[in-house]
Amino acid sequence: MEPSTKQKFGRVDLEVTAFGFGTAPVGNIFREIDEQTSDAMYQEAWDHGVRYYDTAPMYGHGLSELRTGHSLRWKNRDDFVLSSKIGRILKPKRKSEIDFFPWNNAAANVMEFDYSYDGTMRSFEDSLQRTALEKMDICFIHDIDVFTRGDEQPEVFKQAMDGAWKALEQLRSEGVVKAIGVGVNEWEVCQAALEARDFDCFLLAGRYTLLEQDSLNTFLPLCEKRNAAVVVGGGFNSGILATGAIEGAKYNYAPAPQEMMQKVSNIENVCRDFKIPLAAAALQFVVAHPAIPSFIAGTRTVEQLDNNLKWFSFPIPTEFWAELKGKGLLREDAPTPE
Repeated sequence: MEPSTKQKFGRVDLEVTAFGFGTAPVGNIFREIDEQTSDAMYQEAWDHGVRYYDTAPMYGHGLSELRTGHSLRWKNRDDFVLSSKIGRILKPKRKSEIDFFPWNNAAANVMEFDYSYDGTMRSFEDSLQRTALEKMDICFIHDIDVFTRGDEQPEVFKQAMDGAWKALEQLRSEGVVKAIGVGVNEWEVCQAALEARDFDCFLLAGRYTLLEQDSLNTFLPLCEKRNAAVVVGGGFNSGILATGAIEGAKYNYAPAPQEMMQKVSNIENVCRDFKIPLAAAALQFVVAHPAIPSFIAGTRTVEQLDNNLKWFSFPIPTEFWAELKGKGLLREDAPTPE
């Protein structure tokens, strides 16, 4: 599959490219990216036919949205799909008084969680102002998961299913936005949201990958039944599926545990036998699922982006996937590329 391949976005009147441009890195997560490099990546992705871009107020305290607008402002707005998120309100403050961790040299805003009706409407409008683009196509409720909110999660989830849902459903019914969903780190939270409300889509970070397929149990089948689209971010499990099982490899933003190192090492052995880059297998596996139209990949350099684009269309024989399943390294019921 080519990165520019257009795929139907669930039940919604939208098509997204199979390769999506993720913008957390241009929000300067962990380390700074300069303006020239940031813009060069947007233009390189565009030149390769990428037409789906995902951002969020959280990424760099608004910096990602500012950069997304800057780099896409003079494109024909109907030629690309844009998603952003609600759940955080940004307010100006002196940079010297802001704790930016894990962002570096981010925008001069502090963030406050807000999943109320009014907060959602404000967040949505603020995102349009920061990007200065004429519309947002997809809007996700962001980070109502245990990973982000801990013990507060049940109450936060309830607030979002009431206030944020009501606001987004209104925006959708008025045609202001085409698709509404939830963006989190846990498929269980996505499933609970789909069972509670009539969502179109989900952004699932790191929970359907070459290493993890538990979401095949109940969540992804429910999405197929409801024709809800799932965008996968963090498909490299925050690093290890791109770097391989090297010393210091990251899994879920922390040093990879030994069991994950071993599993990746075993997958790498099969990759070597078939002369296939591990990252190519990781990228292509995700979008083979019928409910998943796009893989969102974030990169720090044009070189990284070019590598991802090449890996996305790297030829992989069907025998490779059969070998992974035969060795117990991939679930038997996991869809694989043809």
